[in-house]
Amino acid sequence: MNAKDMQVVILAAGRGIRMGELTKNTPKPMLEINGKPILAHKIEVLPMEIDEVILVVGYSKEQIMGYFGNSYDGKRIRYVEQKKLNGTGGAIGLAKDMLKGKFLVMMGDDLYAKKDIENIIKHDLAVLGLEVMDPERFGIIKTDETGAVIDIVEKPKIEGPALANIGLYVLNGNFFNYPLADLGNGEYGLPQTMVQMKDKYKIHTEKATDWFPIGNPEDYEKAQKIIDKFI
Repeated sequence: MNAKDMQVVILAAGRGIRMGELTKNTPKPMLEINGKPILAHKIEVLPMEIDEVILVVGYSKEQIMGYFGNSYDGKRIRYVEQKKLNGTGGAIGLAKDMLKGKFLVMMGDDLYAKKDIENIIKHDLAVLGLEVMDPERFGIIKTDETGAVIDIVEKPKIEGPALANIGLYVLNGNFFNYPLADLGNGEYGLPQTMVQMKDKYKIHTEKATDWFPIGNPEDYEKAQKIIDKFI
């Protein structure tokens, strides 16, 4: 893949309630690490193949739109508003009409290794997984003998090591031919919808070298010290 011809959808609509006072007036993806929003760090490490970023915004969307405008770091920026937080599947559904070909999806407040992003976009359909020893805390990717995804199971009671789904995907337009997986409580799941695609397509598993989710104030404090690993 040499041409700049790929899009990324970054899910950045939530407030991040577990962050407490930190997100009272600021959406979590806009919290600063070393003087720059988390979201800015994420966009700056995207591979050169990605020329357009679609930001799914919601809480305090004006801050995100004001900072990034229509272009940032040489990439076109577009926005879609998720007024009702109805899950990752719901978020992607909102961007459907903007998407063409294969595209990347990532969470707005997790840090991913640049090399892992470069590796996963080599596939047409893939999910990034990190080996963990405590699978009961994660959605776990189950694969067949070829490494193809056959299921993603939430917090199974099994022993590690196991491969955790860390919220980075390569999808394509075929995704929208499947009904969004209903998780209940008005939420629709992206990974659960993606798993349905195994009936016709091979879903590759790419193993991550590193990942850091920013879920609470302690994580945010630690991120200040380890950000260099991800930029």
